[in-house]
Amino acid sequence: MGSLPHVVEDCFGLLKLYSDGSISRSTNINFNIPIIDDGSVLWKDYVFDKHHNLHLRLYKPTLASLTKLPVLYYIHAGGFCFGSRTFPNFHNICHRLASGLGVLVIAPDYRLAPEHRLPAAIDDAISSLKWLQTLAMHGDIGCDTWLGDGVVDFDRVFVMGDSSGGNVAHHVALRLGMGLVELEPVRVRGYVLLSPFFGGSVKTRSEEERPCEVFWNLDMYNRFWRLSLPIGGTKDHPLMNPFGPSSPKLADLNLNPMLVVVGSDEILKDRVEDYAKKLKELGKKIDYVEFEGKQHAFFTDHPFSEVAERVIQIIEDFMAENSD
Repeated sequence: MGSLPHVVEDCFGLLKLYSDGSISRSTNINFNIPIIDDGSVLWKDYVFDKHHNLHLRLYKPTLASLTKLPVLYYIHAGGFCFGSRTFPNFHNICHRLASGLGVLVIAPDYRLAPEHRLPAAIDDAISSLKWLQTLAMHGDIGCDTWLGDGVVDFDRVFVMGDSSGGNVAHHVALRLGMGLVELEPVRVRGYVLLSPFFGGSVKTRSEEERPCEVFWNLDMYNRFWRLSLPIGGTKDHPLMNPFGPSSPKLADLNLNPMLVVVGSDEILKDRVEDYAKKLKELGKKIDYVEFEGKQHAFFTDHPFSEVAERVIQIIEDFMAENSD
């Protein structure tokens, strides 16, 4: 008789991968974070992918707008293994973005690893954009007239990704830049990448010198990669390392403008800075902003802090600059 399956990967006791390939996942997560509901934003859930039972959440400011609302997609963090529009921290940041920027925020869920390894999350993000395209082309598609005629500016769409969501946003940009996805009349104007989650076989200086933050550490990051990359994928897999030996060549791609934001005290800081620097050297329109003394999730975890106000202003300026 063979031995019983044993745990080979354990994420916070909430997600366990066993030696026989089976997975156990707990939904009993204690967030201890209150849901923001101050009356400034309305929200509502919709199914955007019936086949995979995937939902998205729309956030609309309650104050009347004299113009159509620009759209900001928010692709959540979670190391590709955790997260949902229903998580209080992600809900609250979307609420903050909708009220602070005066935009329609769309927060799609995506299939999680290791049950659904990459590129599933990227495929689902694209699917959520196609949902918006259908709305633009055919009007209300089961939204109970909640969006109404003339509410949404489909010509001003931005995609924002947070950590692993930033990685997803990068790959969405690549697919659109390669012409692999047709979204007309929806027009994506730019991308906001918050501490995008990348990696590589060669450690950066910040990964060497600062492998631990208050909460996050390099071991956690490596575990997320082992759980989310395609089976057999290396640390230079194109889904992990945007400038790896087998990654797409970005020089000739038509990439929309990007705003890249990171904290100076993040493990990912040097990798994110190098990403922005290399894209700028290739002639891409990149704004890089670094927040001194801040660690991973400094904006998402504290959406009403003084620093968060600055992040909101930077995003607002970026969207205004790339809306003409």
